[in-house]
Amino acid sequence: MFTNVHQCKNEVDQFLTYLRVEKLYSTHTLTNYEKDIAQFVQYMEQQQTETFAAVSYADVRAYLTILYRKNYARKTVARKMSALRSLYHFLMRESLVTENPFVFSHIPKAERKLPQFLYEKELNQLFLVSDQSTELGQRNQALLELLYATGIRVSECIGINLEDIDFSVEAVLIRGKGRKERFVPFGSFAHEALRMYLNEGRPILLEKAPQASSALFLNHRGGRLSDRSVREVLNKLVQEAALHIHISPHTLRHTFATHMLNEGADLRSVQELLGHKNLSTTQMYTHVTKDRLRQVYQHTHPRA
Repeated sequence: MFTNVHQCKNEVDQFLTYLRVEKLYSTHTLTNYEKDIAQFVQYMEQQQTETFAAVSYADVRAYLTILYRKNYARKTVARKMSALRSLYHFLMRESLVTENPFVFSHIPKAERKLPQFLYEKELNQLFLVSDQSTELGQRNQALLELLYATGIRVSECIGINLEDIDFSVEAVLIRGKGRKERFVPFGSFAHEALRMYLNEGRPILLEKAPQASSALFLNHRGGRLSDRSVREVLNKLVQEAALHIHISPHTLRHTFATHMLNEGADLRSVQELLGHKNLSTTQMYTHVTKDRLRQVYQHTHPRA
């Protein structure tokens, strides 16, 4: 029987506190780390392994085999291994273990899929759906326009407060991963949609709130809009536009980056706008559409 579960729990709690306080990891990332580590602790209990220090390289190999048999995607397995390797790195730093059995574990490379994006025609259909005579319709239009205008993550979008918007320079302050801040510009369409929502729709939603809120985007009860609610809004807009596609807030982020690059923006600028730490992350957007290739061919080939 696994007898030191409390010891392991204390060590995991120390690790998660370190990630939250020192590394400034987001709540979403912390939740994934906690789940991945808890799954491994269950495996340790089954193997009657009493402490993290007692885990061997052979245990890691056996655990990897179990994950593969459960048909986890390679990206998911890589994430789980990364979380556990980070845990042991922390435990070694705190002198709670003497070695990291995950340091030599083979982490499978995740499949590199091209990001999905929307064509301009599909976008235009979405922009025409919201009933802007209602407060929720105005909010949804402002949300959609801002997500496409800035390419921000949904977690960044729902964290925007009123004081973060500067209409004089048409830019919004974004708090990204690791609490890094950046200013991202937005255009005239987003400006107009935000103005209408702030002047008309938001005050109506705020009346339903039990207390004042500085959040830019409010739900129907006047509280801050959640990650899940944003996804539900987009799914509803897609259904009303009769689009047979699946989109998420990240689809709009992909679309923003793809359209920017296809229209001639340089990679470094797009990297900064997206808040990517590494340029290699931004490079996945350098794919081009068939329409763009056809335009380039027709304008540059002598016998097109």
